[in-house]
Amino acid sequence: MISRDRPHWFVGQDLDGFLGLALDNLIQILLILGLCQGLLGYPPSLVYERILPAIALSLIVGNVYYSWLAYRLDEQEGRSDRTAIPYGINTVSLFAYVFLVMLPVKLTALSQGFSEEAAIEASWSAGLVACLGSGLIELFGAWVSDPLRRWLPRAALLSTLAGIAITFIALGFLFRTYAHPIVGLVPFGVILLTYFGRMKFPIPGGLLAVLLGTALAWITGLSRWDSNSFGLALQPIGWHGPSLHLSAIWESRSILLSQLSVILPMGLFNLVGSLQNLESAEAAGDRYPTKPCLAANGIGTLVAAVCGSCFPTTIYIGHPGWKALGAKVGYSWLNGLVMGAICLTGTVGLLSYFIPIDAGMAIVLWIGIVISAQSFQTTPIAHAPAVVVGLMPGIAAWGAQTIKTSLRIAGLGTAERPFSAALIEPFQRQDLYLSGVLALEQGQIFSAMLLAAMTVYIIDRQFGWAALCSLIAALLSWIGLIHSYEWITSDTVIQLGWGAGSEWAIGYVLLSLLLFYAAWQNQQSHLSKDAEKLSKD
Repeated sequence: MISRDRPHWFVGQDLDGFLGLALDNLIQILLILGLCQGLLGYPPSLVYERILPAIALSLIVGNVYYSWLAYRLDEQEGRSDRTAIPYGINTVSLFAYVFLVMLPVKLTALSQGFSEEAAIEASWSAGLVACLGSGLIELFGAWVSDPLRRWLPRAALLSTLAGIAITFIALGFLFRTYAHPIVGLVPFGVILLTYFGRMKFPIPGGLLAVLLGTALAWITGLSRWDSNSFGLALQPIGWHGPSLHLSAIWESRSILLSQLSVILPMGLFNLVGSLQNLESAEAAGDRYPTKPCLAANGIGTLVAAVCGSCFPTTIYIGHPGWKALGAKVGYSWLNGLVMGAICLTGTVGLLSYFIPIDAGMAIVLWIGIVISAQSFQTTPIAHAPAVVVGLMPGIAAWGAQTIKTSLRIAGLGTAERPFSAALIEPFQRQDLYLSGVLALEQGQIFSAMLLAAMTVYIIDRQFGWAALCSLIAALLSWIGLIHSYEWITSDTVIQLGWGAGSEWAIGYVLLSLLLFYAAWQNQQSHLSKDAEKLSKD
């Protein structure tokens, strides 16, 4: 009789895996607290009573499902060594939705005369719609992910993601590291040594980085005791159960079209990224069924959206790393329950008081570096120029936001001194073509994908496919999903409409004609060579 191993719901090595995954999820949640309450100005009631309970539910649903799936597959195969799929909040979507959806919607609402409270509600509702759209794409995309992945070159997908990772994720935390170097550099060094130098510390490197960063923050006075702040951190503690917010999504459904240029690409990224992570798990020896995993990923995001969270969930990169730690099934379900508990009880506010963002930002900075490096490492060397091209729209979008923030700090963007096209000429006199920066900002994810894909096809001398990319860009420009923008009091926003981006559309059409000519010339060259070869034969 062949002996069959029996899986276990928890083993000793799961503790190491839990510490790593829980720490990663905790940093994401602390970021959400900081961005929502700081940058977006959301009140604690919105964060603790709507957003965090929904995050809790989405984390519990996904982690428990992937733990159960790993256990069931182990039972079927007579194994006990399978590592559950790591799962949590999608870092890239978190930043993309905050900076590209929620913040612009709030600024637009304020410029239109909305009260602060109404603008916040509009911003939060827009985030729900974006999260819902991402979940639907992930759910139904489980059946079309393979054809999509075959058509879109890897450089087009990864470089676009890297553009967001470098700018909206990594740069801000790099600046913050050097603003507080005594606190920031040591945790950053620990992360580099752990994940790039493969150095082993007595405790998990991520946990060590956070502990050292927290200690240095309190020692240097970056964090300091404040009884009032501590009291505010205690106030949210209590049970905050999730609830449905379908009416908020329905009332904001019109936002879906205006934010489609962000929602659709991000949903596709999550979908294809999850597929790649499943392949990574299989390469490490753990094969998982594709469609149920991708569908479960989408369901987790839908649960988040309908219950009040603006932040999609996803299958995480790094499955081989968790497997190398010896983690099995237990680290995943334990992570879901613990993270769920601190969100549902409001105790995450207390953690955020004692653990400053500066203590954990090295982990997020590392994520941005890894995503950016991957875009070069996992694409053919010949496609490196396409990766660079794909980075540029993301950099331009970050630059546009930086410029507009600077203008608002300088006192512009008010009813008395609103933004207008008059700003373009002074910038242009300094050789900064602001109109081009603002054009690349709108629909920058679509633009990056199409430009990078076009460059790949040109490198591979598939000029017809490159021309098709240019025609798609022309169509999206014409209806305003990319490049077209309009001025409002304190921002620039996407301008939808038939012919809204006609100038860019005409440019792309002319480019496609050039590419079609190149395709014809290439075909003629092949025919000439074939004829010459036949004549010699």
